[in-house]
Amino acid sequence: MIVRKKPAEIDALREAGRVVGIAHDRMRAAAAPGVTLAELDAIADEVLTEHGASSAFRGYQPHFAPTPFPGVICASVNDVVVHGIPTDQALEDGDLLSIDLGAVLGGWVGDAARSYVIGTTDPVDQALIDATDAALAAGIEAAVVGNRIGDIAAAIGAIGRAAGYGIPDGWGGHGVGREMHEDPSVPNEGQPGRGLRLKAGLVIAIEPMFMAGGDDGVRIDEDGWTIRTVDGSRASHSEHTIAVTDDGPRILTLP
Repeated sequence: MIVRKKPAEIDALREAGRVVGIAHDRMRAAAAPGVTLAELDAIADEVLTEHGASSAFRGYQPHFAPTPFPGVICASVNDVVVHGIPTDQALEDGDLLSIDLGAVLGGWVGDAARSYVIGTTDPVDQALIDATDAALAAGIEAAVVGNRIGDIAAAIGAIGRAAGYGIPDGWGGHGVGREMHEDPSVPNEGQPGRGLRLKAGLVIAIEPMFMAGGDDGVRIDEDGWTIRTVDGSRASHSEHTIAVTDDGPRILTLP
């Protein structure tokens, strides 16, 4: 069921999203060669605690997962598309890191992801990240009253396909509110003019994921969580939670 949010509820979602943005900024400042994924997880946990928020990820167990997720962040390195577990793995110079973080504040959820290169940047990796960020921006721009979910999906997919990137089938954005995953689903590729018509009060996470190697697909590690590219190519993930309003899309997960 799709529940449109009232203006006061969108303001409450914004406060949860602000905490997510602050945590992302602090992790970005700390991420460097030698820093472990677990250390970044601890930084995010510290920020949530400082602001009276809790993790939307830790302990979460969707239908496909054999165990609850153990971390505050999803930390996905290089060929990991999404859902990487924050282990004691140390970052290396040139790693492409994608971090996804969800926070709960006052019973409302904020959810956002960022990708960046650690240390020395390879232009090929940066192009992948830039395309993912551009697709996010295009998806947000399409999230206006009167458009449809397919318009968001088409805007995202057009950028990825024009750059020659793969798009993992079946993975994309979702509604956000009291729960981290609500209706509707927001695909990263689709036909314009199709799907749910967007109305004011709809709150969704838009999250393009692109794979440098094309459409060879993804596989899930034995941990039941970590999703990797089949061909070992690198992947990028970018996400904001946004509200559809009569004044245009409102980004809720900026710091």
